[in-house]
Amino acid sequence: MLSLLAVMRDGKAIETATVGREGVVGAMAGLRPYKSFVRVVVQMPTHVSKIASHRFRTVVATSEQLRNLCIEYNEVLLSQARVIAACNALHSVEARFCRWLRQSADRANSNTVALTQEFLAEMLGVRRTSVTAVAKILHDQGVINYSHGVIHILDRHRLEQMSCECYQTLLDQSTVLPSVLSQV
Repeated sequence: MLSLLAVMRDGKAIETATVGREGVVGAMAGLRPYKSFVRVVVQMPTHVSKIASHRFRTVVATSEQLRNLCIEYNEVLLSQARVIAACNALHSVEARFCRWLRQSADRANSNTVALTQEFLAEMLGVRRTSVTAVAKILHDQGVINYSHGVIHILDRHRLEQMSCECYQTLLDQSTVLPSVLSQV
């Protein structure tokens, strides 16, 4: 799982989208020379492939399907950014923490996720103390267990109940990808 972060002038950053095994970082580079203004952070160990942007543009130039896929995937990322912006503005830190943890567990295909509280604070755009407080609440309720940068989900059902609606919205939007990818 990769996080796309918007970085402010003072160095503070917040997650605006995530990319898993279904996605790609830099799809717009296939359409024209492009400088990205996001920081990409690898959250979990993964295997990736990369292609030089000039080679990617050459391939995309010869394939209308691939060109359309780049545009459609960018729309998926933009939709994610919209949902996450609304989520950050409208939902409690607790609900966002639960949403984020569910997303991470799904991408890791595991109920154990290696995430530090400091990292979570940056992804959620909150102070580390806020993440610590939420983690303690979830721990005390038997939802999670955590120690030394590892979170174990103990009660997935309860985590789902405590999560905001944005998890399902993001999940629904990600179902667009298989149909887009099947066109290639």
